[in-house]
Amino acid sequence: MGNRQQREAAGRRAESLAALWLMLKGYRILARRYQGSGGEIDLIAAKPLLGPPKLIAFVEVKQRSKAEDLDEAIGQRQRARIEAGAGAYLANNPHLASCALRFDGVLIAPGHLPRHLENLWQSAG
Repeated sequence: MGNRQQREAAGRRAESLAALWLMLKGYRILARRYQGSGGEIDLIAAKPLLGPPKLIAFVEVKQRSKAEDLDEAIGQRQRARIEAGAGAYLANNPHLASCALRFDGVLIAPGHLPRHLENLWQSAG
């Protein structure tokens, strides 16, 4: 398996682990690897798990070999991409307009539990 394929497989495993972690915390996964106009989002999660959603979290998943490398893992360029994807998702799902919105991260490092960081930033738009 090539280096790119290995990274892709590792990324998918990290996203699956992050999705499981969020579900254990009471979230329902609405979408994985959502591709919208101009942006991509690793996970889109709703809370509560059952019933109509009250909160929608647009989640970026990052995996690093060392936990210390995770804190700076989501840069401005990625935030803009996630925000663009969020806008596209909401445009295609107008029934979610009344929900609270949040941009979260789930950080994965070997030997550590996933870290769910809520409300990492506010949308610029």
